[in-house]
Amino acid sequence: MAFPTPPSILADRALRSDELGLQRDETLLRIYAWMHLARSADNRILDLFRQGLIKGTVTGGMGNEGLIVPLALLADKGQDVISFTHRDFGGHLIWSDHLCDHLNQYFANTGSPTKAREGNIHHGDPKNRSLPMISHLGIMLSNVVGAVDSQRRRGHQAVGFAFFGDGSSSTGDVHESMNLASLLSLPVVFVIENNKYAYSTPLKEQYTGADLWQRATGYGMEGFAADATDVETFTATLSATIEKVRATSRPVLIEVNTLRLRGHAAYDTCDYMPKGESEAFFAQDPLPRLRTKLAAAGHTDKLDALDAELNAFLEACIKVSLPTARPDPASLADGLYAPASPPLVWQSEPAEPLQLNFAQAINAAQRKILAEQPESIILGQDIGTYGGAFKVTEGLLKEFGRSRVFNTPLAESGCTGYAIGMAVNGHRPIAEFQFADFATEATTQITQNAATYFFRSGAACPLVLRFPCGTVQLGSFHSQELESSFLSYPGLKAIYPSNPQDAFDAVLAAYEDNNPVILFENKALYRCKKQPVIWNPDFRSVWSPKQLRTGEYATFISYGDMVHLAETVCDYLAEEYEMTFDLFDLRGLAPLQLDAIQSSLARTGRLVVLHEGRRTHGFGAELVARLTEDNFAHLKAAPLRIGSMDIPVPFALELEQAYRPDKNAVIEKLVAWME
Repeated sequence: MAFPTPPSILADRALRSDELGLQRDETLLRIYAWMHLARSADNRILDLFRQGLIKGTVTGGMGNEGLIVPLALLADKGQDVISFTHRDFGGHLIWSDHLCDHLNQYFANTGSPTKAREGNIHHGDPKNRSLPMISHLGIMLSNVVGAVDSQRRRGHQAVGFAFFGDGSSSTGDVHESMNLASLLSLPVVFVIENNKYAYSTPLKEQYTGADLWQRATGYGMEGFAADATDVETFTATLSATIEKVRATSRPVLIEVNTLRLRGHAAYDTCDYMPKGESEAFFAQDPLPRLRTKLAAAGHTDKLDALDAELNAFLEACIKVSLPTARPDPASLADGLYAPASPPLVWQSEPAEPLQLNFAQAINAAQRKILAEQPESIILGQDIGTYGGAFKVTEGLLKEFGRSRVFNTPLAESGCTGYAIGMAVNGHRPIAEFQFADFATEATTQITQNAATYFFRSGAACPLVLRFPCGTVQLGSFHSQELESSFLSYPGLKAIYPSNPQDAFDAVLAAYEDNNPVILFENKALYRCKKQPVIWNPDFRSVWSPKQLRTGEYATFISYGDMVHLAETVCDYLAEEYEMTFDLFDLRGLAPLQLDAIQSSLARTGRLVVLHEGRRTHGFGAELVARLTEDNFAHLKAAPLRIGSMDIPVPFALELEQAYRPDKNAVIEKLVAWME
């Protein structure tokens, strides 16, 4: 069914800075029309929810229209970047698509922009740089910072708009993002939507001291307060601010007075508000205030006609969207990963083998990427002049400059969000974590934002996350094996190489992928014996297991540094016990490609898994479960899992050696298992 034609006043979604002066009344009528549509649609969505026709829950932007409508009209939808919150329905309506598209999102039907995979207001339009929100509201700011940097690098005079409430102003990501935007001198308008409550928590229980906008001083940016209940004055102020930010490429923080005219969500009774406060809020409601101003200027008949036309349009759209077919779950699993793009063009270099250790191989791969792929950037703590904690980026800053290789502040979450924003906008960042352990600071960005991006929005997020991991006598906070933790979240890919050639290939394969990829790099391998590394046109095969030994007794799987221990053990058992193994270097941890290993297990009937991570809840448990489900009838013995002790990683060398598997311990376990 065709979508209803919108009223003509909605045809122009742009507002020029001079229109408020030259065509004041016509401009205010246009702003009013969008505000009225946003308010009416919000109210009808609540009605439909209460009728059981919309599921989950619904939030509302009542009282926020005076902020979001002028801002969305003033923004340049052809180049700017924005990430709306759950109070900004009016902004979605203006930025892109038809009202029916947005209603389909609420009805979660086949016309939903997210294919009904995300709920209600949790959508955006990434192809038009409207970045979808997640419920962790502070997380979204750094995505805007990264995407607007990407736009500027592409030659666009873009401005970013990042929103957060008085509640999320307390989150660390807000501060990390403002610091990063100021440090990189990026044109981002940070907007605090201050409606005096974080769900039910009033301002006095959230923070003490100066007004929120005054925090801008600490980040070297301009800040001020504004009142969105006075729409005309606010629009003029906002217009001048956007022009200034666009021209100076400096961020600004605006604390905007908005109103809590409805509870946090449909189920919020607002019984926590003091008597009379709600009435005081309604007395400042920007929509009737603007209508009264326009009526006083002689536009009552126009307003009445507009109201009638907009209301009829809304009801017509509901009639179209409500009966739209429900989603078909048949293809649900197919949407986890973004599909591959055409293979990137690579030069056949190095043409002659280079003798490199593991760290040098990763460095060489990154150098190749920077030299041959202009959309690449590398970021992380101390990776510039210093060359990284393990010198894996040594020399890259000098060769490619600070615009391509740059140090980040100590802000893992904000900087990962920045990289996500760049990736979604078409760049392909490689982010180095100083230690894998520190990635826990960015867990939400990695697992609930980047990992889910394609599934919930259809936008690819090509991002490489380098995790130096494993034990080299650095103790509990610098030695974690985190593959089982991170890969329990869907949407992430991962490779764990064990030698210099595979490390070189893995960096290229991860970089070329259209999804977030974790590259696990065992620190014990960094200074391993040098081996030949050459351009391998089959580098993508690093996603698949590699068979290192052929045998009859059992199928043996390992990855990372433990592969070399497994080789030693297999050779010992073959010589001393005449027991041979099919030994596989797993390499690609997600998605798992187990066909060759399944065939081996069907033949040998016995399974051994060795890894450095802890045994309990370790990645070996998933391998055993996956492999035995299809081969249980072929098994001649219970599978054997060998991992590290179920304790924090100890520091002293003697304790660390006892903590992780070594040759004698593995042989003892295998011999006992064989007997």
